[in-house]
Amino acid sequence: MDKNNIPRHIAIIMDGNRRWAKKRGLPAFKGHQQGYEQFKKIAEHCSKLGVKILTVYAFSLENWKRSRREVFFLMNLFKKGLQEQRDYFRKNKIKLNVMGQIERLPDALKNLVYKIMAETKNNKERILNLAISYGGREEILVAVKKILKEKTSPSKISEKIFSQYLYTAGQPDPDLVIRTSGEERLSGFLPWQSVYSELYFSPKLWPDFTENDLEEVIKEFQNRQRRFGQ
Repeated sequence: MDKNNIPRHIAIIMDGNRRWAKKRGLPAFKGHQQGYEQFKKIAEHCSKLGVKILTVYAFSLENWKRSRREVFFLMNLFKKGLQEQRDYFRKNKIKLNVMGQIERLPDALKNLVYKIMAETKNNKERILNLAISYGGREEILVAVKKILKEKTSPSKISEKIFSQYLYTAGQPDPDLVIRTSGEERLSGFLPWQSVYSELYFSPKLWPDFTENDLEEVIKEFQNRQRRFGQ
């Protein structure tokens, strides 16, 4: 692996937690718990490798349709995770950016999200984009509504201007998008930002995706030629 050619921005669809649990005869929440543990390892490894921005798809708008019990567990898991990592964000100068319909989150989680985002807004070392209650088309619609509300002249709207109304405003687009579990689609993840991203679909379920797997994906990325249509 060429350490001088590490993707600046990696985005991950962490898929396969429930299937991981089912294969082992475990309840779904065990898979989500293991998925969280694996996320911490992968996020730390991204940091060690020099990745500056990590974006992870944790909970989609469609996921609200799951059972109340599973959604309740996931919301508590998100809250626990953010509480655990709060000091880590501060000490390592990581900016937390939660992307999605934050207002739909339970009050305790919503308030915690706003507090940590405020606490970390000036951190410059790295960025963690956490997509919770997120939908890609919804993100684009939100951006359009903001532009209309500001009554911006159509002649002044460019791709660069439009990007400033997205949840990732001010950030470079992902160099690499990874999806685990063998599914080969983006499922509404970053439809605007991922148009020139390199895509990698891993057959491994998310809780089985290791630091070595991440390095192999980066090696594959480094062997590709990114021409951006040229």
